[in-house]
Amino acid sequence: MYPDLSATVFLITPPFTQLNTPYPATAYLKGFLNTRGISAFQSDLGIETTLALFCKSGLQSLFARIQGTLSPNAARIVAMQDDYIQTIDETIRFLQGHNPTLAHRICKRDYLPEASRFAQLEDLTWAFGSMGTQDQAKHLATMYLEDLSDLITECVDDHFGFSRYAEKLGRSANTFDALHEALQAPYTFVDELMITLLARHMERVQPKLVAISVPFPGNLYASLRCGQWIKAHYPGVKIAMGGGFANTELRSLQDPRVFSYYDFVTLDDGEAPVENLVLHIAGQLPKEELKRTFTLVDGEVVYFNNLSCKDYKQGQVGTPDYSDFQLDGYISAIEVVNPMHRMWSDGRWNKLTMAHGCYWGKCTFCDISLDYIRVYEPIAASLLCDRMEEIIAQTGQTGFHFVDEAAPPALMRALALEIIKRKLNVSWWTNIRFEKSFTRDLCLLLKASGCIAVSGGLEVASDRLLGLIQKGITVAQVAQVNKHFTEAGIMVHAYLMYGFPTQTEQETIDSLEMVRQMFKLGILQSAFWHLFTMTAHSPVGLAPEKFGVRRESGPDGPFANNDLLHIDDNGAEHEAFGFGLKKSLFNYMHGLCFDDPLQKWFEFKVPRTKVPPDFIERSLEAEIAATPKPTGKVVWLGKPPALEILTKSKKGSTWEVASLTFQAKREKFNISVEPQQGQWLAGMLEQLSVSHPKTYTLQEVMDSYTAAGLEDFELFWDNKPVNTLHRVGLLQL
Repeated sequence: MYPDLSATVFLITPPFTQLNTPYPATAYLKGFLNTRGISAFQSDLGIETTLALFCKSGLQSLFARIQGTLSPNAARIVAMQDDYIQTIDETIRFLQGHNPTLAHRICKRDYLPEASRFAQLEDLTWAFGSMGTQDQAKHLATMYLEDLSDLITECVDDHFGFSRYAEKLGRSANTFDALHEALQAPYTFVDELMITLLARHMERVQPKLVAISVPFPGNLYASLRCGQWIKAHYPGVKIAMGGGFANTELRSLQDPRVFSYYDFVTLDDGEAPVENLVLHIAGQLPKEELKRTFTLVDGEVVYFNNLSCKDYKQGQVGTPDYSDFQLDGYISAIEVVNPMHRMWSDGRWNKLTMAHGCYWGKCTFCDISLDYIRVYEPIAASLLCDRMEEIIAQTGQTGFHFVDEAAPPALMRALALEIIKRKLNVSWWTNIRFEKSFTRDLCLLLKASGCIAVSGGLEVASDRLLGLIQKGITVAQVAQVNKHFTEAGIMVHAYLMYGFPTQTEQETIDSLEMVRQMFKLGILQSAFWHLFTMTAHSPVGLAPEKFGVRRESGPDGPFANNDLLHIDDNGAEHEAFGFGLKKSLFNYMHGLCFDDPLQKWFEFKVPRTKVPPDFIERSLEAEIAATPKPTGKVVWLGKPPALEILTKSKKGSTWEVASLTFQAKREKFNISVEPQQGQWLAGMLEQLSVSHPKTYTLQEVMDSYTAAGLEDFELFWDNKPVNTLHRVGLLQL
């Protein structure tokens, strides 16, 4: 018998989002409900359904259902079903990190059965030669699961996908017709597994409210199936849907049929709306006082938004709570050999946010009119570190993915300093803007705090289009920032875009040339091309005529409204470039074909690039070191030096020098200065230490030098001995 886990709110993430880590929405909400004294239980039905499917009994049930005419690939898998059933449990345990020695057998290529996905494998020595046996085995095991996924899609559930279940039904569904029709059909095999798990949870939890988070179109169908079953079997339980899909797609919801599956649909930040729903269900709040909530009144969809009810500040929402999740059940997969995509799918990451919204908030392709981006509110670095320590204690995991729209550089600096002061051993990564605030010294500080990677939007590597996007950066600036991160040892991933309004063929090819040069110079390690999509809540979608395009479809459906079709009379046939852009990038990421003409990647004639072949190289050479501001902070990351006063002699003359010896993790180094300067420097470095409670400005350092009776601070500070310290941990921020 399961223990009683009765709770007021049952928080659900429906299939399927990520296999390697929980999607954080329900953890954020549970952390908030804890602060309000509201009991909650959460479930990631995605990973639970995955584990119920990919196990010995799950595969036995799967193969028992398959009949009829099969494709050659499916027939091969069915013929090898015993091999799949025999290997599945241990392979899943390996991908969960519980059985690492199995990697040796997997890499021999005689343990796992192989179907069509393995025919697409790259040369594993080329792709993984420097990455080790574990990564090769993860990639092979991922292909093995993808083969089974293909079988499921062909034979028992054409909706199936590891991270996009029935996505085609939910993406840009202006009407609810297709979804409603699909939901009248009998359960699929995957539906049955999910509903069995849901029923077990409902019996244990006995909630008053079920809150289903739907972050993406690929979660929508499964969420509706959950709502449908709960309404049939627990008619007294209320069901609310919220999350990223609702926030972007359902802002003009009109179709009453949706409320055959949910009782409420909430928008934007979920804390206040969910709290109000709990009060409403308890009879303490009339429906007219609900917050950003759609519901059905007399057969019509009505939107209630009590403006007197304010959203909670970020300091009030509590620490995300990861309890209830099967944290040891998540699967680390390596589907594609892309360093950043590998981070997304490999390893367990605790999710946190440095700031609500985006501090920039100007990019014209982005939904900057919506509150989740428009309303910017940073969190204090000390509170962030408090939350990190709480989550580490709860999960035992020290990896963090900060899921910000764009992490603010000043807050990243403050967070890095706080992490180092607290001696937290963490690894973390986040999204950024490639802005000039990321100096060499700031990047070194971030690395010292555990930052391992950043991803940022280069978008279209064209200064004209970056201006039209209002990105606030130039290509040369991006190159310089990438150099700073790379030299600090932080991996850089760039989001790239093609097809922005009025983008020409020439600009697409020139953008590719910029990217080629960055990869060749080693200042960019990972990237991905996205085709521009006009959305209803972006400046481009709200006023397309300002960007030289016409909207072909508008947000006029009774269900989901976000993606818009548009006509661009001035631009290129953008879809034709997709395959060539991605193929070139694949090779550049592996250090190949840098000197081949760009025409190589396209099966149709493209213009020659107009970008000089040394443009990025000259941009890096032209970088002018910024003059340190007197108000800038000075920080010493190293250990205190050993100070020794030595007497030196030459040709009958003797003099004293101060020898300072520094011990670093990989080596020791020494500098020599005048005795009085050495004594001052040793004392000053102790005060500048990152562990010191006070942080000093450059002006305060200068004043201390002068007060010690020393002269020519600028000459001393910019000379060889101190410059040595600048290279190994004396930072000017």
